[in-house]
Amino acid sequence: MCGIVGYAGRREALPFLIAGLKRLEYRGYDSAGVAVLDRGRVSLARTAGRIEALEKALESVSVTGTVGIGHTRWATHGSPTDTNAHPHLGCNGDIAVAHNGIVENHRELRAGLVERGHTFRSETDTEVIVHLLEEEGSQDLVTAVNRVAGKLRGTYAIAVVRSGDPDRAVATRRDSPLVVGVGRGENYFASDIPALLARTRQAIVVEDGEVVEITPDAATIWREGKEVRRSPETVPWDLEEAERGGFEHFMLKEIMEQPKAIRQTLTGRVTEDLTRLKLDFDLPGLPRKVWLVGCGTSYHAALVGRRLIEKLARVPAEAELASEFRYLDPLIDPADLVVVISQSGETLDTMAALRSARGTGVPILAITNVIGSSIFREATYNLPTRAGPEIAVASSKAYTTQILALTLLALTLARMAGRLTKAEERTWAEELWGLSEKADLILERSGEIEDMAHHFQDAASAFFIGRGLDHAVAMEGQLKLKEISYIHAEALAAGELKHGTLALIEPGVPVVALLTQPDLAEKTRSNVAEIRTRGGLIYAVVGHGIEGGPDVEDAFQLPEVEADLAPILTVLPLQLLAYHVAHLRGEDIDKPRNLAKSVTVE
Repeated sequence: MCGIVGYAGRREALPFLIAGLKRLEYRGYDSAGVAVLDRGRVSLARTAGRIEALEKALESVSVTGTVGIGHTRWATHGSPTDTNAHPHLGCNGDIAVAHNGIVENHRELRAGLVERGHTFRSETDTEVIVHLLEEEGSQDLVTAVNRVAGKLRGTYAIAVVRSGDPDRAVATRRDSPLVVGVGRGENYFASDIPALLARTRQAIVVEDGEVVEITPDAATIWREGKEVRRSPETVPWDLEEAERGGFEHFMLKEIMEQPKAIRQTLTGRVTEDLTRLKLDFDLPGLPRKVWLVGCGTSYHAALVGRRLIEKLARVPAEAELASEFRYLDPLIDPADLVVVISQSGETLDTMAALRSARGTGVPILAITNVIGSSIFREATYNLPTRAGPEIAVASSKAYTTQILALTLLALTLARMAGRLTKAEERTWAEELWGLSEKADLILERSGEIEDMAHHFQDAASAFFIGRGLDHAVAMEGQLKLKEISYIHAEALAAGELKHGTLALIEPGVPVVALLTQPDLAEKTRSNVAEIRTRGGLIYAVVGHGIEGGPDVEDAFQLPEVEADLAPILTVLPLQLLAYHVAHLRGEDIDKPRNLAKSVTVE
């Protein structure tokens, strides 16, 4: 949530700041602003609403200069207004601050500042930071930022410019992402890598407690007053991958990129002769139990992973919501394995769960899409998904590649447990490698799903049902539909219909039934009949050779695939269904209301 960008160079700062903020729109925001150092003063422009509103405001305000910061704000303290938008100025107007996160002790800090004569103009927690910086006087800006950060409780990434330091911008972080971009004659910082890619692919991840100072000639990182030397790494994807590439929406582009993402995730993990599977690390032994932890889509991937691990390896597994995990006081043993799953690698609840689990001495495996992210760095082992940049708020290729990574883990545990012969491993390797081609076949049939979407366009509610792995995928299908189309949707195990939810089925209510597991399809068909009897309309996704039955309005059949791998393909028509329904309803698909891509507050 929220996005920060900073620039120090010899060119005008504003073009980079605006372009960078646009590439961070997926993080969610309701206001935007910039502050640029202009001939010994701070020039400020900010407004509620989208970046387009900020650009319009800039038409009547002169904001020039070669050093500046920008911000997209997600309202927490104070409603989304021009006054509450970032950056904020202090009493003297010579310091500007932008801030992601929450200052938990802002009330007591504000009370002390007011007593000392400071005047507040906004309702935000952030404004205390700029007034605290004013009290540091003309002290070195890096030192001042470090001292003020020490007075704050909570999570933050903070960006600062000061008129007395006309050639530099400074930033620091705690539990909120921050990355430095290294260029020639200019340097940058931002909340995420896509903001940098138009100018550089050389990046350094800033660690908690570090302060970064950028000037036209250098990007310097400090910790407790001492310089930290860390070489930049080359980002493994470029601007073209982070742009829409001719697609109307990022979400559609990312849905269509899934065959490529599958191949990227498997490369090097399935041997070239398709005989063996391998992870990026060696586990010391078969774990006693596996805990799978994530939020939202990542939690839904964990539900699939749990079933695969227990079925293939016969190792007990639990899937837990990260936001609940650390409050459960789970019975973790150092002989267990905790798997944390996060697309961004910065999800705050998942990070908190990781740190809570690590205190027990248990090894942590991170499945993330961002190498160098906080979760990636703090884990014992890493299994990157390599999905490439995912910009749309509604996740698609992150989910499929997370399941793929969990499948590799399940099969590796099965081998360790002596439950996977060499012949079986070869069969699995071949099946996995064939998934990308089968995904292509499904995505080529997007028009069939678009036809189906017309039956959901005006619905008030929709239901998704399935059994076993199909139930786990139904959870993701209903999430996709409601988060971008705003249609109320609910997923449930098909057998649970008669325990209450059947009361909500009335004539015309659309229901998506998943029937991809041969041993459970007949049972699900009986639940489909219950819905049909009450006037519900059933739209099915069925496995190869499985019949939807006479009660189904329309069925989308998957290519032939091993039943345990079906979730990776089953979700594709569900993603397309959500996309087409939202498109028919005219919704803002890439930036759904009230949601953000990277959730960095609890």
